[in-house]
Amino acid sequence: MILKATPELIASWHKQLQELLTDSVQHGASVGFLLPLGANEVVEYWDTVQQDLKNRILLLLIEEGQLQGSVQLALAVKANARHRAEVQKLLVHSRARKRGLARQLMEALEAEALAAGRTLLVLDTLEGDVASSLYASMNYQLAGVIPGYVACNDGHLEGTVIFYKNLA
Repeated sequence: MILKATPELIASWHKQLQELLTDSVQHGASVGFLLPLGANEVVEYWDTVQQDLKNRILLLLIEEGQLQGSVQLALAVKANARHRAEVQKLLVHSRARKRGLARQLMEALEAEALAAGRTLLVLDTLEGDVASSLYASMNYQLAGVIPGYVACNDGHLEGTVIFYKNLA
């Protein structure tokens, strides 16, 4: 089941959201965090998301009482940008990978985007990441690569791939 988060829903799933983010980063997800992750860093992140639901959509994928994944849509707020949004932090717990859950989350997020009047989605991912093939298979178009954009855990820099999709 995929649920659109409310502040109350985030509060009730806060511990599992923390665990999902920690697990994802520990298993190589490039989502803005580096190891070692501090507990306060993860708590503060989800607190910030909870406070920003006016400009953000958070979807939670729950199976058998466990949070298996999440994805976010950051809604552009400027007057000339209200047709677009940025896909952020597609996370699937390591125990639940290779089951199509990321695709389910992305499909649900696209439906939410359309419902919010957003027809252009953009996202970025680490160059060579497995997520790139998912996005390409979902008709996201490659806009380009920015070399040396992301710092990795060992300190070296990697490129970021920018994708977009027009839902109209």
